[in-house]
Amino acid sequence: MNYDINALWQEVSAFMLDYKLLTSVVAVIVLHLTKRLILRVIKKQSSKKGEDRRNQINILEQLGNAFILVALMLIWSSEIQTLAISIAAFMVAIVLATREFIQCFMGFIYYLGARPFRVGDWIQMNNIVGEVVEMDWAKTALLEVDHESFNYTGKHVYVPNSQLVTQTVRNLNFLRRYKIHTFEIVNEPTVNPYRILPAFSARAQAHCEYFRDVAERYKGLIERHLEQEFIQIDPEIGIETNELAKVVVFVSIFCPTTEAFELQSKISSDWMSLWFRAVKEDEEHLRTLDETPPPPAGD
Repeated sequence: MNYDINALWQEVSAFMLDYKLLTSVVAVIVLHLTKRLILRVIKKQSSKKGEDRRNQINILEQLGNAFILVALMLIWSSEIQTLAISIAAFMVAIVLATREFIQCFMGFIYYLGARPFRVGDWIQMNNIVGEVVEMDWAKTALLEVDHESFNYTGKHVYVPNSQLVTQTVRNLNFLRRYKIHTFEIVNEPTVNPYRILPAFSARAQAHCEYFRDVAERYKGLIERHLEQEFIQIDPEIGIETNELAKVVVFVSIFCPTTEAFELQSKISSDWMSLWFRAVKEDEEHLRTLDETPPPPAGD
C-alpha cells in the first residue's frame, strides 16, 4: 500500500514538473475559488448576525493572495532560482527600480505588526481625513471625510503604504460620534463683553444640555482608552482682544460631530443677540442722559 502511494505521488510530482504551466493554472483556479467560497461564507454569517467583519475579510483576502503567490513560487522554484542567479549582476538596479513597491510592502508589514488602525476606522494621513475601506500590501483606500464638517465627500483616496512608515498617522476613530469643536466670534469693542458673559454662558449650556448624558459616557470611554483626562463637558468660553483691538470670543464645546456646526450657529446667534441688545441699552441710556434737563443753577 505504501509502495502504491509513493509511486502515485512520484507520478503526480513528475507530471507537475513536466507541465508546470498547467499545474500553475489549476492551482490558481482552485485556491482562488476556495478563497472566494470562504469569504462568501463569512460575509453571509456576518450579514445574518449584523456584525461588521470587513477587517477580518480584508485580512483573509490578503492572506489568500499571499498563499497563491507562495504556491506559484514553489511550483516554479527551480526556474526562479536560475533566474535569480542569472540576474544577480542587475540586482542593485532592480532594487532601485522597485524600491517604491518594496517600501509599500514594508509599510504593510509595519501595519500588521503595529496595527495603528483597522478597516472601518477614521484616520488622517498627509492632511487627508478618511475612513479606511480597504487595505492590501501596496495601498490603503480611504473614503474621504471633510476635516471641518466631518461629512463624507464621496471621493476615494488611495495612499501608498510607504506613507505608513514615513508620515504621521492619526487615528480619529473617536471623532466619528463626538468631537471637541472650537470656534470664535469677533465684534467691535463697543460693549463690555464681560457684562453679557453670564447670560451667554447660560444659553450655551442650555444648547448642550440635551446630549449631556451621552457626552458624559462618551467622554469616559475616550479618556479610559487614552488614559488621560482632557475633555470638558460644559462649554468653555474665553474673551480676548486681537491685534486690531477687536473683541474675540473663543468657544469650545464637546458635542456630536454631526451637530457641531448647527450648535455653532445657535450659540453665535445668541451671542450676537445679547451683544446688540447691550448696544441698544447703552444707546438708550445715553439718550436718556442727553434728554434729562440739567439741575437749576444756584443763586
